[in-house]
Amino acid sequence: MDFLSLAMILNYLHIVLVFLHGRASSAQKTGFTFNGFQSSKLELEGVAVITPNGLLRLTEAKENLTETASHAFYQEPIQFKRSTGGSSFSFSTMFVFAIVPLDQRFTGPGMAFVVAPQRSLPGGQPRQYLGIFNMSNNGNATNHVLAVELDTVHTPEVKDIDKNHVGIDINGVVSAISAPAAYHTEGGAGKLKNLTLKIGQAMQVWVDYDGTERRINVTLAPLEVSRPSAPLLSLAVDLTPVMKETMYVGFSSATSQFYTSHYILGWSFRVNGHAQDLDISKLPKLPRLGKMPAPKMLTIGVPLLSIFSLSILIFGLIYHYRRKMKFAEVLEEWELNYGPHRFKYKDLYIATRGFRDQELLGTGGFGRVYRGTLPTSKIDIAVKRISHDSRQGVREFIAEIVSLGRLRHRNIVTLLGYCRRKGELLLVYDYMQNGSLDKYLFNQPRITLTWSQRFRVIKGVAAGLLYLHEGWDQVVIHRDVKASNVLLDAELNGRLGDFGLARLHDHGTDLHTTHVVGTLGYLAPENTRTGKATKATDVYAFGAFLLEVATGRRPIEPKSTTDAILVDWVFSCWRRGGGILEARDPNLKGDFVVDEVELVLKLGMVCSQSEPKLRPSMRQVVQCLDGDVNIQDLCSLLNTCLNGLKFTSQEEGFDDMVISYPSSSNQTYLASSYITESIISDGR
Repeated sequence: MDFLSLAMILNYLHIVLVFLHGRASSAQKTGFTFNGFQSSKLELEGVAVITPNGLLRLTEAKENLTETASHAFYQEPIQFKRSTGGSSFSFSTMFVFAIVPLDQRFTGPGMAFVVAPQRSLPGGQPRQYLGIFNMSNNGNATNHVLAVELDTVHTPEVKDIDKNHVGIDINGVVSAISAPAAYHTEGGAGKLKNLTLKIGQAMQVWVDYDGTERRINVTLAPLEVSRPSAPLLSLAVDLTPVMKETMYVGFSSATSQFYTSHYILGWSFRVNGHAQDLDISKLPKLPRLGKMPAPKMLTIGVPLLSIFSLSILIFGLIYHYRRKMKFAEVLEEWELNYGPHRFKYKDLYIATRGFRDQELLGTGGFGRVYRGTLPTSKIDIAVKRISHDSRQGVREFIAEIVSLGRLRHRNIVTLLGYCRRKGELLLVYDYMQNGSLDKYLFNQPRITLTWSQRFRVIKGVAAGLLYLHEGWDQVVIHRDVKASNVLLDAELNGRLGDFGLARLHDHGTDLHTTHVVGTLGYLAPENTRTGKATKATDVYAFGAFLLEVATGRRPIEPKSTTDAILVDWVFSCWRRGGGILEARDPNLKGDFVVDEVELVLKLGMVCSQSEPKLRPSMRQVVQCLDGDVNIQDLCSLLNTCLNGLKFTSQEEGFDDMVISYPSSSNQTYLASSYITESIISDGR
């Protein structure tokens, strides 16, 4: 082959190589630019997140976080070498970061820009390893990792120069070169101005590697300063052994016991070219930071804080003592057996909102009744506050209250329990939404009960009273059956309440009492003479109750000049020949069942007989109301007749020994117990 031919071949090959090199070089000029990260292609790991305004937050200054490593890598691999081998390409990156500690005095580890062979850094440990390396692989050439660290912790074990430095790390956290954070001002490379990395303000970083000169430069500057002409760090190094054909670029950070937030505001990267400048105006804003107290204030602030803390402590102790006294209760050893039935005064205070007037349901007898809702169970209750200055007899009274708390019947208002505080006794009942029956009968009520509603209430009260007399473990003598003590639930079902005067005794025995108690007009004649309460005295009161429900009148009308005694007036209506229906409540008008009204009126008369033996039992009353026994047959069983009923005037036989309890017609609600010093002190 002659020389001319050889020259032509070589020239041709040179042209091909130049063409291929140009295509290869052009192909390697790849990169990206992120002015914020709202639509970026990033792979996040650890606690790294993209905030709603586009910040990349690697770690967060939040207490109770466990130590962990966080990474954020660009998703796509980037070619750093030719596929046929050779030296590493040149590359350039620029990013804006901010390090924000929870407390300026204590800062966690810093962060780093990373070039790694994969999108994650498995095994990367927190603290001094910055989430990139660990104790076992630190310094290994097989890592193939380049990092530019922005470190805010001084760790002598890894040869850190101080706690505010920049370093270039190759395959380990021991920097190949490092320097305190600073930047060159305009005027030459010899004039450095210090920077504080953890100041909580945005800063710029440029990292440039020249593949031809085998040199890497790192430059810093505040956000408002143009790129300095001289780098902070410049290291002569061939990265060819470090780089693989394709690598991934991103950031790494880690948490420690000192809480710090690490942010990236924007980022650009390019291979075989200069990274594009970021548009500062488009970068997301950092969270607003509170002003850190100046160190000189510590000498003044600490004493003031101590005085303030001591004042708070003293105030707290006084408040605690007053609160303890406010909710102080009377608790004696014998009451420990009644634990489940005893309420805490604090709970009742909260339930009734401090016994506010807005929660007052009614006033009458010997106390006030409040509506409440228990704070834990959210059960609606009625709380009766009663004064008990005398200590004599309280133990026996509480024992009976607890026993009555075991009563369970659909027509009995449940007594849930009690509480004692200083000179007060508080009784807790189920709350009845519609209040007492008497407000629907007297004083021109807004709502008039229909006859069917009244008859259902009557039958319910009768069933409840039968349960007290015969259906429970002991005989319960109520001693105060009347309309104001009958309460209506949400469905207007009648429930007998007010057990403050009730007494218990075993079946087959008699109850002995020494005081006449009850409400004038409902007291049986024999009760005023002997002071002895029996089932028959309850039946007498129930008879008066039947008459007041059917007639809409009270058993005794003190202001009336004529017909003051209800039972006498009903009997006179009956005997006048016009029929007993003349006594019915005129508010019923024509809406009633004749047979039922006649039955209730006649049954009320039978129960109101002056001779106890001629009165029916509550079982016979219930059978009669249910239609199982005819009223005539009932009278035959009692050896009496409807035309020969015997009555004693309610005004006969009363003297100063009678303790009269006024009717609660002026009350909106009375789900409570009446108790007086005379009752408590009688010793029963």
